[in-house]
Parts: sequence; C-alpha cells; structure tokens
Amino acid sequence: MGITLSLGACPAPPSWRKIKPEPKEPVLTEPLTATRTTDHDIQIGERILILLRAILVVLLTTVLGTVGILLCILRPGGSALIPVARLWSRLILKTYGVRFRPVYDPGLDALRPYVYVANHQSQFDIPALVLSMPCDFRIVAKRELLYIPIFGWALWLAGFIFIERTDRDKAIRRLERTLGTIRRGTSVVVFVEGTRSPDGHLLPFKKGGFILAMKAGVPIVPVSIYGGHQVLPKGSLRVRPGTIHVIFGAPISTSEYSPDSPSKEDLIATVRERIATGLQIPPAASGRRG
Repeated sequence: MGITLSLGACPAPPSWRKIKPEPKEPVLTEPLTATRTTDHDIQIGERILILLRAILVVLLTTVLGTVGILLCILRPGGSALIPVARLWSRLILKTYGVRFRPVYDPGLDALRPYVYVANHQSQFDIPALVLSMPCDFRIVAKRELLYIPIFGWALWLAGFIFIERTDRDKAIRRLERTLGTIRRGTSVVVFVEGTRSPDGHLLPFKKGGFILAMKAGVPIVPVSIYGGHQVLPKGSLRVRPGTIHVIFGAPISTSEYSPDSPSKEDLIATVRERIATGLQIPPAASGRRG
C-alpha cells in the first residue's frame, strides 16, 4: 500500500510556528506483539463489516483513482493528484475510525528538500503520512503496486518511485535516478525497513535511502510512525480504531558522511536511534489532527 505523491509548494504548517500542548496519552505498557484478540475469534457480524469496508475501499480507490488519472493527464507532473490523494487518505481513515496526529520539529523547513526516513508498522501508515507531509514529496513504493489496475496507473502518472525489493543493486540504481527530483526541490520518503514490521519493533534498515541522501547532499529527517501496529498489525484483518502519530524529528546533516565510507554506518545508527526514540515516547503536542 506504499504511496508516492507530488505536492506543490506550500507554506510551513502553522503547527511549526506554534505548537499547542495537549494532555499526554498513556505510554504503551504492553508489548507491541500483544493484541487483545485474534482473527480466529472474529464473529459473523464483524466479518460482514470487514467485507463492507473492503468493498467501500475498492470503490473509493476506483473512483478517486480514475479522477486522479484524468487530472494527471490534463496537468502532467503529479501535483494535480494531491487533493485527490488527501481526500482518499482522509476517507480511508474515517471509514475505519482511525485518526492521525502529526508532530513537527521546529527546525524543519517546509520549502527545503529532505530525504524522510520512516519506519513502517501498518497499512494505515500511508494515509496518515500523506495527510501529515507538509509539502512537495515522493514516496518510494514497491514495484508490485504498479500492476494494480487504476490505482497503480494513477501512482505511475503522479511520478511514483517504484523499486524491486528483491534486487538490492537494482533498487539502489533506481533510487539514484531520483537525484534530479531532489535537486528540483522535491523531498523523497523512504520506508527504511523495506516492509511492514510484523510486531511493531524496528527491523534492520536498508541503506538505499541513506545513500540517496548523501549523494543528493540533503539532510535526513527521521520519521517515527507510532500506533499503526495497534490499529492493524501485519497479517491481521481486524482494524482497531485508534490514533496514528507521525513524528517528524530534527533534520540530520549528511555532509560529513560518504556513501563509500564506513562512516555511513554511524549515520544509519543515529537515524535508527532517533526513530526508536520517537516510537518510545508518545507525543505531548501536535499540529493538526484528523
């Protein structure tokens, strides 16, 4: 369900100027692997609800995907898809009773390109991230999405970055082709684990996003997506209404690191530590919510 979108220039979110404090939410005390129930005990009524919601998602994706295709044909470049993508994301979250809450580091510059490096817990991370991203961006997506009728076509027309996850060298070469995109002022989002975590904990990080940032000479922004595993764990059909937090950390400079140097391991370790910290501390303040 990975998504790559292109947004036009936009001002920094008001939340970066002034962050309103909110009551702290309770820290998750149970292991991320724990769930209250399993899919084995889903009753017939809940199964019908799951089916009806799935049908609605297909209809929304078909209709809005078609609209997005037409807009991208009329206005090439991908930015025309953004209002449609945001509407799709909001409707998907509302369909399942899922909210999103972004938190922005004051040091972020909405008009400057970055490589955003995020963890990935759930399919709902994507719509939450689409609604939280502040400005122009593309998201790296798995190549399989390209072959989904209408949905994949819309992503392709919008300029998505599709990579083959099973071929590391080919994936890195494909990422390097996006250097021009970054130099034109467009940020790139990379799900650094390469797939969804099955238990909510961080998986080993792929190096492609870090190499891309170093070659482009842009900072990395660590993004911690918290709460998705509790909403919909990987492999589950049961969606539990809740809030997904999208925490944008402070930019990390890549100027002192080289793709060909062992020093890049220090950069990877620093970013991993920042993302892990965001996952452990629920946000006490946020910007807009949905």
